[in-house]
Amino acid sequence: MSKKYSTKLILEPIRPVLSRASEILADTFDTLLRRKDALTPPRKLRSMVCGPDAKLYRSLGECYFLCSRALCALETKEDVLDVGCGCGKQAVPLARYLSKDSTYEGFDIVGPSIEWCRKNITPKYPNFHFQLADVYNKAYNPNGKHRASEHRFPYPNEFFDFAFATSVFTHMLPEDMEHYMSEIARLLKSGGRCFISYFLLNEESLRLINAKTCSWDFKYDFGKYRALDQATPESGVCYDEEFILGLYRKYGLRVRQPVRYGSWSWRNGSRDFEPSQDIIVGWKE
Repeated sequence: MSKKYSTKLILEPIRPVLSRASEILADTFDTLLRRKDALTPPRKLRSMVCGPDAKLYRSLGECYFLCSRALCALETKEDVLDVGCGCGKQAVPLARYLSKDSTYEGFDIVGPSIEWCRKNITPKYPNFHFQLADVYNKAYNPNGKHRASEHRFPYPNEFFDFAFATSVFTHMLPEDMEHYMSEIARLLKSGGRCFISYFLLNEESLRLINAKTCSWDFKYDFGKYRALDQATPESGVCYDEEFILGLYRKYGLRVRQPVRYGSWSWRNGSRDFEPSQDIIVGWKE
């Protein structure tokens, strides 16, 4: 047996332990060097959102928060729904902004993220609540018990003034994504707004994809959408823009023009708008 092969046999069983130890050590250094505070989740959870960098995690959440105020006039006393809240990217800046009389409800399909939010955010901000949705997603929750297309959000009709869904529809297939859109429409009050991010396929972004100049190579064509990966399309989904706009009309949501194109496609001027994904703001009449 070669030395290289025997080393592999020894290391393989303990690789997960070594990886976890490395994450703990990195988190400890982040805390000591003040790169991470009590409301910044551990590296493993951050990595599912935007990579391990704590500063990038905070700046992305702050960016979406500022955009929601600028584009949707989010007010301090409004009730907020955060679809796919993850490990609190939007929740943390909102916690410092929303009134104690407002309600924040977030849910996600990733258990450790919800557990962290419940343990670290809710004790400091009791009006912030987090729920686990055991919903199947091939990329993020392959053992989920329920289909996303059948998941009814556990909140009453017309309860929320505002709804987030960032980096959610970019990981969902059409039937599931459309159902989530209908649920958001059901839960918004009259005059309520929604702030949703996408990768949008239109004439310009398609040209840039084909020219291989985009940050993301959506090369697998499934008709209404393109995907990064053929076997697991949920790893990254780019939707036809007209198809998406049609869903807003179908579920009684008006689109606030213009659509804000992000930097992922490297279209002209898109780098001036910080979020990498495309943003559509809708409101319920």
